[in-house]
Amino acid sequence: MFTLLKKSSSKEARLGKIQLTRGKINTPTFMPVGTQGAIKAVSYSFLEEMGIEITLANTYHLYLRPTIEILQNFSSLHSFNRWQKPILTDSGGFQVFSLSKLSKIDDKGYFFQSHIDGSRHFFSPQKVIEIQNIIGSDIIMPLDQCIPFCEDENLIQESVHRTIQWAKISKIENQRLNERTKRQQILFAIVQGSGNLKWRKECSLQLKDLDFRGYAIGGLSVGETKEQMYEICGETTKLLPADKPRYLMGVGTPENLVECVSLGIDMFDCVLPTRNARNGTVYTYDGKVLLKNLQYQKDTSPIDDSCLCYTCKNYSKAYLRHLFKSGEINAYTLASIHNLFFYQRLMRDMRKAIEENRFEKFYRDFFNRWKS
Repeated sequence: MFTLLKKSSSKEARLGKIQLTRGKINTPTFMPVGTQGAIKAVSYSFLEEMGIEITLANTYHLYLRPTIEILQNFSSLHSFNRWQKPILTDSGGFQVFSLSKLSKIDDKGYFFQSHIDGSRHFFSPQKVIEIQNIIGSDIIMPLDQCIPFCEDENLIQESVHRTIQWAKISKIENQRLNERTKRQQILFAIVQGSGNLKWRKECSLQLKDLDFRGYAIGGLSVGETKEQMYEICGETTKLLPADKPRYLMGVGTPENLVECVSLGIDMFDCVLPTRNARNGTVYTYDGKVLLKNLQYQKDTSPIDDSCLCYTCKNYSKAYLRHLFKSGEINAYTLASIHNLFFYQRLMRDMRKAIEENRFEKFYRDFFNRWKS
């Protein structure tokens, strides 16, 4: 499934390829987030044109809406949303954590209320794998216990033990359902441990012994500093198998991506490029552009002269500012297209730099330009 093609000579950055039934994914890669089976404000046809190879959807949200019954009627999310390339679904554990006022947890799973209508539900490790089997995603995640970034060792120990136990159950259920349904869903494990390196190590090594097809690092981007995130990411990555893909969940900004690729991460997802686009913030190699600012009222230039995306080829910053100030809905679409294109361009540039043995120079040049 995963082939490691090349490694940077001076940093831990890796060039790789993940081969799935629905297509190839070049790594390092960034997955646009389509929480409810749709990328907000952007049609999947634009994603095809950008060369995006994989998207992410959310088990918790799809389970509640449109509901599993409707997805069963269409046989899979791919048939429902017409995206025929790979999809990764997360387990819903983070969503239950983030909506913790509506949930309770024990060793069997999560009891929670729907944030939509208050109805009561239960997620066990087995049920989450079953839901993802119905969704038909290509890469799936086990139920895990995500906790706030903290120093409470008892809470961290509990979450690690529960996450490992649920991973074991999930692997058995994934194998059973793959055989029954003839799907070829690939299950990753999730490393938890909050900010405690001892428990991150314990979780990593036990999950490594279980021999999953890929490994994710969870429980970050939940309130820790950048420095803490990079330390945990770097130390955890060293413990994970070199011949399996490594996925950092829910991260991040362009600088996060470059830094974490340098630490050996292969896969990322984050709502940031589309969420910030809808607020009028777009990204370039020279940093953020705040399109609503008065300085762009008469600016005839595109967001980025060097960018070949649909938005930059056709529209000026002045026009985009006008759309935002006028409340025009297509402002969200045009800004989101640019940001998603920029993120794909950034990943493509990093892959090329690794391939050509110049990643360290790319890393220096990126941060010199970004910070200036």
